[in-house]
Order: sequence, then C-alpha cells, then structure tokens
Amino acid sequence: MLTFIALIIAILLQFIAAIIAISLTKKTKYNISWILISLGLVFMAIRRFFEIMPYLFDNLVPETTIINHWIGIAISIVISIGVIFVKKIFKFLGQAQKEHLEYEKHVLTAIIQTEEKERKRFAKDLHDGLGPLLSTVKMSISALSQIEHDDKSKKIITNTEHVLNEAINSIKEISNNLSPHILNNFGLESAINNFCNKINQTKKINVDFKSNILKERFNSNVELILYRVICELINNTTKHANAQNIKINLTRHAKILTIQYADDGKGFDINQIEITKRGLGLSNIKSRIKSVNGVIIIESNEGLGFSALIKINV
Repeated sequence: MLTFIALIIAILLQFIAAIIAISLTKKTKYNISWILISLGLVFMAIRRFFEIMPYLFDNLVPETTIINHWIGIAISIVISIGVIFVKKIFKFLGQAQKEHLEYEKHVLTAIIQTEEKERKRFAKDLHDGLGPLLSTVKMSISALSQIEHDDKSKKIITNTEHVLNEAINSIKEISNNLSPHILNNFGLESAINNFCNKINQTKKINVDFKSNILKERFNSNVELILYRVICELINNTTKHANAQNIKINLTRHAKILTIQYADDGKGFDINQIEITKRGLGLSNIKSRIKSVNGVIIIESNEGLGFSALIKINV
C-alpha cells in the first residue's frame, strides 16, 4: 500500500515537472536539447503510470513490463541526446546575459551622455547669458566710481565691485566645473592637474598628483568619465574623510590605463556602507567605470584611510 501511494505521488510530481519543462520551451526559443529533455520527463511520467498498472490489474503484468522496458530505452535515448546538445542552452543563456549587460551598458552610457549634454548647455547659458550681464553691471559700477561721492557711498560702490567680481569668478568656476574646457582642449592629465591645483590652493588638504601619460589623448567618453570619477573621489575625501593628504597616480602601461587613488582619512566599513545603502556615490562611480569596460577595486577600513584602483583598457 505504501509503495502504491509513493508511486502515485511520483507520477504527480513527474507530470508537474514535465508540464513546467514544456512551458519553458518557448523561452528557450524551441531549443532541441530542451525539447528532448522535456520529452524525457514526459516518458518518465508515463513509465511511472505503467508501473502502477499491475497494482490495479494483475493480468497486465507481462504487458506493462515490456512497455516499461521500451519506455526506459526511449528515455535513455532522448535524455542522452538532449544532454549532448544541452550546451546550446548554456550558449543561449550566455548570449542572453551578454545582451542584457550590453543593454545596461548602452542605457548607462546614454544617461551619462545626456547628463553631460545638460551640463554643457547649463554651462553655456551661465557663461554666455549671466556672465555678460554681470560684466555690464560691473562696467556701470566702475563708471559710477569715477564720480565724486562721500566716503559712505564710495565704500558701498567698492563693496559692490568686490561682490560683482566674486560673482563673475564664481560663474566662471561653476561653468568650468560643469563643462571643463581644459579637459576638452588639453586632455585628462591637464584637467586633473588643474583640479588638484585648485584643491591645493585652499590649503585644507594636500593632493599629490603624478602621471606618465603627458599630453596623450584618449576616447573622449573615457577621459570625461575618469575626470568625473577622480573629482568625485576627491570631493568625497574633502567632505567626509578628515584627511590631510591625497595621492593620485595616473599611469599607462601598454593598453592599460591605471589610476591609483589613496587618502589618509578616517576610512569606513565598506560592508556597512553597502548594507545601509549610504554609498550611493561609490555605486555611481562603479557604474561609470563599468560603462567604459573598466574595473575598480575599492578598499577601506575604519582608521586606515581609503584607496581605489581603476583599470581601463584603452
């Protein structure tokens, strides 16, 4: 009786497995190996059905035995052939994964390009729109300062000129940060060096930048992404790390462009950052590097600073 119940359960489970396998055939684009394996599961379910027949009809034992033998042979044939061709399924799955990764890469690249396009537009609007207006106001204030005024009025005019100069310089700085002309005109090394010099002028942190690429140019998308990533890393260090020094090495050996970044700040627990989802800046950096087929390795521990190694095939 127990064997009879076990056979019924086995029949139900194998029919369910066969139905699921058949339903997935379309997703494999009717791959022959999957069809054969599904057929083998169907034969196995049918074989179990014939195994239960002797429990119901004693006079069918010889017939069911012969049928079971032939079904067993059929199962062996279809499963064996299916396994031989199963590599096509893995090839199909690998191709699907590759296409998915390429799609993600194209989407990310499109997002980055759209973002940069908007940055350039905004920078142009600031430089060509607001900049000339402030320069005109400055000229008017300068002309006004030539007229005789009492001491109080002169002080107001002087302060106004100072504020206007600060505003004009700020617009230039913002416009350059949004769309760095040095990167476009002179390349990655010059742009990073210029940014590091500006940070060093603040006297809040020392950035030691070294490079062996001289004035060599690379793909514009690669240059832009690496520049943004290094700026983001420096900004993260200055804002959160309480560091005194940053070291950046930009080197090229053969076809590999390498960036080594390190600071002597307080560091952090990378695993904790990932668990709490607070490391969105690092996630964006990883996504940007991935979009140009690069790899980035990040290391940090509390009290031991932060380091990042970036490699890109150029």
